[in-house]
Amino acid sequence: MKHCLLSLVLLAALSRLPGVRAQEGTFDFDTLRFRAKQLAAQPYHPRTSPVPKFLLNLSYDEHRRIRFDPDRTWWRRERLPFQLQFFHPGFIFNHPVQLHELDGPGLCDIPFNRDLFIYDHLELPGHIPDTMGFAGFRILCDLNKPDDELGAFLGASYFRLLCRRAVYGLSARGLAINTAEPGGEEFPVFEEFWIQRPAADARELVVYALLDSRSVTGAYRFDITPGAATVARVRAALYRRHEVKTLGLAPLTSMFWYGENSRTTHGDFRPEVHDSDGLLVERSTGEWLWRPLTNPDRPRVTAFADQNPRGFGLLQRDRDFEHYQDLEAHYHLRPSVWVEPIGAWGAGAVRLVELPTPDETSDNIVAFWVPADLPPPGEPLEFEYRLHWYLDGAGRPPAGCVVATRLSGVLKHPELTRFLVDFAGPYLNTQPADPAIKPVVTVGEGATLAPGTVTIQKNPHNGTWRVTFALLPDGSGRPVELRCFLRKPPQVLTETWSCLWNP
Repeated sequence: MKHCLLSLVLLAALSRLPGVRAQEGTFDFDTLRFRAKQLAAQPYHPRTSPVPKFLLNLSYDEHRRIRFDPDRTWWRRERLPFQLQFFHPGFIFNHPVQLHELDGPGLCDIPFNRDLFIYDHLELPGHIPDTMGFAGFRILCDLNKPDDELGAFLGASYFRLLCRRAVYGLSARGLAINTAEPGGEEFPVFEEFWIQRPAADARELVVYALLDSRSVTGAYRFDITPGAATVARVRAALYRRHEVKTLGLAPLTSMFWYGENSRTTHGDFRPEVHDSDGLLVERSTGEWLWRPLTNPDRPRVTAFADQNPRGFGLLQRDRDFEHYQDLEAHYHLRPSVWVEPIGAWGAGAVRLVELPTPDETSDNIVAFWVPADLPPPGEPLEFEYRLHWYLDGAGRPPAGCVVATRLSGVLKHPELTRFLVDFAGPYLNTQPADPAIKPVVTVGEGATLAPGTVTIQKNPHNGTWRVTFALLPDGSGRPVELRCFLRKPPQVLTETWSCLWNP
């Protein structure tokens, strides 16, 4: 505690900031969990926003002019391996959060101060209160070069991290409540954060967060380790005030506008636009399931039931710049995120929500785990998992995988739809054309395979294997579940391609 006060007071003096307020007592995850439990026993009272109206009325461009002063970066003068910068409330960021620094058991507030920011000649018509708090915070470290951005916690329970060479793409969330349910989604909020002051040789940053909403409270701990694959170990304890329709654990949120499996590019010059191109699930049976993402005409929800899943994630598999042609957004460098459960998660389902979007500015994809059974309100739901943010495949799956999905009509038979699914893998790519390698195609109710249309070809140009088949819908208009994989009896050579086709 003495070290915490001494170092922070010195930092305040050097930065001409008011002294950092210290709090009595110790802090750890059990302390935070007890606080979340107490909060859940009380009626929900949304916190009144202290953000002045004139800040909320700022336009997007005006708010962007308010920048954190890099000379005031937290922990920079001490040259610690992790450093912090803060986001200014305003525009759509109307729910400020309170930040605290932990140094061992010691606890110190990090108060808002306008001297931390550069306002770029922006004329503000009123006073900004010192009690306002921050919109969120970003984390810096030597990821690719000194003072690189590693991640950010900003808005509701959203956060994003980066691995080496990646640019920001999809987001993670602390919790999803009633996503795609009638009556609307409930967005819980990380109300407070406690950030552990890193040691001089620290390789990870520890962040605690208190979550609150009308239905649920929660205590969270994040152990964030940067690298070629950045890993965040998440520990959570949730307490429900009352029943909810859907509780989504380890939610991921992404964007898919169009890709090679889409019917149109919406008149855009870019061949593909998406942060993620598929959902990958590793089931408890050992099966790997790949579901290409879509931008549907209407909201679509699918579920993949399992018992103690091994993992799931939203992936950006396509890393070829030529497939995006975007010199600004760099979609080929958007990270994939893999959720690795720690311990037994029991029965439940990985749920995928796909929403229509008219452009690339809105996230329209959500994936999360829905447990089949929940403890009664007031009793904790405790779980742990790792979030892996990466660019390379990292052995997921270890065998062959789907690298492209395409659809087309059939010129002489307009009633048919043709599917082309390309598979690749370390074994497959080195094999010559082999009649023993066969496709297994399964079609659910609502369509039939057109006779004689199932073929498989070795692509001599890149080593992949292409499965082609055509479907005839039965006229009912119902969605059709499709599955396809490659095998060389008795071995299965690839993951399972899974598609929900709307004729």
